[in-house]
Parts: sequence; structure tokens; C-alpha cells
Amino acid sequence: MANKLIVAPAPHVQTAQSTTRIMRDVVIALMPALVVSAVVFGLDVLRVTALSVVSCVVIEYLIQKFMVRGATTVGNWSAVVTGVLLAFNLPASIPWWIVVMGAFVAIAVAKMTFGGLGKNPFNPALVGRVFLLIAYPVQMTTWPLPVNGSFDVLSGATPLAAVKQGLAGPGAIGVQEMLLGNIPGSLGEVAAAALLCGFVYLLWRRVITWHIPVTVLATMAVFAGVVAMCSVSFDALPQAADGTCSAGYKLGYLFGTAWRAGIFHVLAGGAMLGAIFMATDYSTSPMTVRGGVIFAVGIGLITMCIRLWGAYPEGMSFAILIMNACVPLINKYVKPKRFGVK
Repeated sequence: MANKLIVAPAPHVQTAQSTTRIMRDVVIALMPALVVSAVVFGLDVLRVTALSVVSCVVIEYLIQKFMVRGATTVGNWSAVVTGVLLAFNLPASIPWWIVVMGAFVAIAVAKMTFGGLGKNPFNPALVGRVFLLIAYPVQMTTWPLPVNGSFDVLSGATPLAAVKQGLAGPGAIGVQEMLLGNIPGSLGEVAAAALLCGFVYLLWRRVITWHIPVTVLATMAVFAGVVAMCSVSFDALPQAADGTCSAGYKLGYLFGTAWRAGIFHVLAGGAMLGAIFMATDYSTSPMTVRGGVIFAVGIGLITMCIRLWGAYPEGMSFAILIMNACVPLINKYVKPKRFGVK
């Protein structure tokens, strides 16, 4: 693969006007998922999102005004993006003070401590989310049921939690429910189709490229499929009268199991949200296409290892933050050669 630079410019070479345009486009791309989430969970979605956005903007403004004492940059919409993404990682029933605390950690600790937009090594919204998950695990894993009913097999758990706890298999949870909503989860987990619409919009606006999102999701699907195939037992398969089972039927069953596991892990949880909107953050992802692919493969592998064998049912947030820390090494490894130098 050619080690060419990613089309989108890095934050340190972006003008203020282009940064504002990019951030607005990200917010616009998130709106379809916000609408679907509001339909699924009710007006609490708007409460959490508005509180998160206002808290992020106000905290960033106050830090710049009274501590940094420099020009305020809240007009570039980056704090708004952080607020929306943080809200998308929270349940709609979360208490208001936890939202404010998460916004403080995201902006004050993960962003402004390092100098603001373009200088933060970790995605601010994910830092806020992981902090809240560790500090308030009960509130962060208490999922409200959809207002129009929920998929019965989940019993109030997210699809990932239901599979993790053995309440259901990947094939028991319908693809339609995960694509269109009507399942418990955080604000950004219930509308994979809406997030895909946002992905198409960002590609059209050339805000991001396809390499990182597609590689993350493809890595997760392949990994899940291989693990599912390795765990298949043919002893329970229906057999003919002579006690045999055809090779064709076994092969079809094997690949059917892999397909169901792969599509489930791509659509469930925060896979779409993380791959499309968080792993592609300019300041926390590699500068080249080749580096982005390495970065994305790492995210997919770590996510699946946590999902399948870790203590938490979801691993996307941890995976992105771990790979954020590896970005300097990746950039050094795939650094393009200077023009004219062999």
C-alpha cells in the first residue's frame, strides 16, 4: 500500500475557517443518529445532549478566559463536537451532574491541559466516557428501555451485554433492530443506519477518508467470524438417517455462523460510532493512509479481545485510547521519505 498522506489536512495546518467548517460537518453528520435516539428513548436524549454540549462549551470558555488568558476558540465548534460525542456515549437516564463531570474531564483534563484543539493526544470525549465508566459504573450501565418497547431477548441489557452474559447468541438479535434502533444502549448505540448516513455525508464533504472506519469494522468482522468458526461443534448438527452430515451442509453452517457473528459485532455497541466519528479524529490518528490502516487494525483487534474475553462487554473506547497512545510510534514507523531522497 502506498504510504501517501491522508487527504484531509492535519489540525496544525488547518485555518480557523476550515476547522469550523469541519466541526460543523461532524455535528451535521451526527444529527440523524440524534433524531433516531430521541425517537427511541424520548426527550431525555435532548436533555443529556444539550447539557453535555453547554457544559463543554462553558468549561472551555472559562478555562481560556481566566486560566489560559488567550483568545477564545469556542466558536470553532470543537467543544460542541466533544459535547455531542460525549452524550452519545451516555445512557439517556444518566443524572445531570455526571454529565457535567464527564464534560469537565473531557475538556479540562483531556483537551485544554495539552493546549487545546490539535494538541490533545487522546480523544476528549472518550477520556470523559472512560472516566465516568470507572467512577460511576452503575449509572453508566443502567440502560433505559426504548419508549416503543424493546427486543424481548435483551431483558433490559444491551445486545453486547446480553451475548456476554449468555442471555442470547449473536444470531438471536435481529439485524433490523440494531440498524434502526429499538434496543437498550447509549445514545449512539441504537442507530447504526443513521450513523452510516453520517459516514456517507462526511465522505462526501471530504472531512474523513474511508480507510480507518472500514478497516476497523472489517477487522472486527473477520476476527469475530474466525473465533465463531473455531468454536463451532458439528456434533449437534442435524444428521441424515445413516448418521452422517454432508460436507456442504457443514461448510454452509460454518460460514453462516461466521457471518452472523461478524455482522453482529459490527452493528452492536459503539463500533459504528467509534470507527466513524472517534477513530478518525485528526489530532489523535496517524497522518498517513498506511499508518491509519495499522491504527485501525489495532483498534479492531483490541476491541474484539475485550468484547470476547475481557471484563467489559464493550471495548471500543479502551481500544481507541490505547491506539491513540501508539500514534507517535506509528507516525515514526510510516513517516514518508523526503522528496528526492532514496
